[in-house]
Amino acid sequence: MRILVVGAGATGGFFGGRLALAGRDVAFLVRPRRAAALRERGLRIVGAGLRGPEQELRPQLVQPGGIDGPYDVVLLSVKAGALAPALEDVAPAVGPGTVIVPFLNGMAHLDVIEHRFGADAVLGGMVRIFGDVRVLDRLSESVIADMAIGEPAGGTSARVERIGKELSDAGFAVTVSPDIRGVMWHKWVFISTLGALTTLMRGSVGEIVTAGGAWLGPALLAEAAAVAAAAGHPLPNAQRDRIAASLTRADSTDTASLYRDTAAGLPTEGDHILGDLTARARDLGVETPLLDLAALQLRVHDLRLKR
Repeated sequence: MRILVVGAGATGGFFGGRLALAGRDVAFLVRPRRAAALRERGLRIVGAGLRGPEQELRPQLVQPGGIDGPYDVVLLSVKAGALAPALEDVAPAVGPGTVIVPFLNGMAHLDVIEHRFGADAVLGGMVRIFGDVRVLDRLSESVIADMAIGEPAGGTSARVERIGKELSDAGFAVTVSPDIRGVMWHKWVFISTLGALTTLMRGSVGEIVTAGGAWLGPALLAEAAAVAAAAGHPLPNAQRDRIAASLTRADSTDTASLYRDTAAGLPTEGDHILGDLTARARDLGVETPLLDLAALQLRVHDLRLKR
């Protein structure tokens, strides 16, 4: 099975790198600057469940315009702002039997990809990575990662079972979910809550709690969970309790990528994560005043960068 990984950043580099080390036929679709860096340094796997010394991977690289034909599976690991050009770049790799598995946050990208390549070409996907993933193309030993894939319409199928088996036993957990949209919605609730919290307050969870803001995380969670429930994907009570507990720890150093990008003066995925969530909330008749405020703040930040 030929696998094309689109993007060799932290997420794509980790999962694609582990698959390549496990002997899968993996190539990375990257732009020239990134290709030059990977040719010079390679990808180095440090620990991450491995026994023995650091392993170096010299990955197969493909550049836009250099795809030689269809792949069996395309793992799409880019940020929302890069989705449109990535789909153009990857189009020559998509044939009649190709399956695209996107690992973007939120849900809007599914419609975009289905519109471009057809509903039959797309699976739902979700990945989680905890830990310091990459420093100069080293994948850290502190990483805990997992992946879920599934049919967007629900249930299971021979193709998703086959792809799940191909992606398994590579150093991260893989789940074939009969409710992948629910899995994606539940992650969306978490990242929206953490993103809104740390962006609004410009600090880590622990700093916010210590400053007297222990109430804010659960309040944001309640709004996000209400949207998911109205959309038909209620958050299980146990999962909601775990998320709430993680948002009220005074010793937590957790932040979200939305906050880190904002703090670094970079463009964010604010519209894709919070903007889309709050738009759906309005359509569903759910009030989300705190999430609306966070989405507005990120929109102002992103507009400022375009000037």
